[in-house]
Amino acid sequence: MSEPTAREAFLTAMSKTLADEGKLIEAGWFSLQAAIMPADPPPVQIREMRLAFFAGAQHLFASIMTILEPGEEPTDADMARMGLIAAELQAFAEQLSRDARFAEGRPHRRRRPPEGLGR
Repeated sequence: MSEPTAREAFLTAMSKTLADEGKLIEAGWFSLQAAIMPADPPPVQIREMRLAFFAGAQHLFASIMTILEPGEEPTDADMARMGLIAAELQAFAEQLSRDARFAEGRPHRRRRPPEGLGR
């Protein structure tokens, strides 16, 4: 494994800090909103997209907690399931990246993080 870049190290540290503050999913929502939302979406679009984002996060977390084998140590089945989840999410991230490059001329939201996020 190669050494992480400065950006990767920063993002890892920020993710750990946000997780410790109970704000990791909210930060993910904010990042998605800033990256893909149009410049002036109607409030209902923001509300419904946030609902969908958090519902997806809740579903994944609850599913992981359900599918893990009993015991403290991960089993081969646990690792295989987590690998499949990682692959599924990686494919989604790649598609999202392709879609974002396609829509590059579109104005995006540029907002400041909510007060207290990551601080």
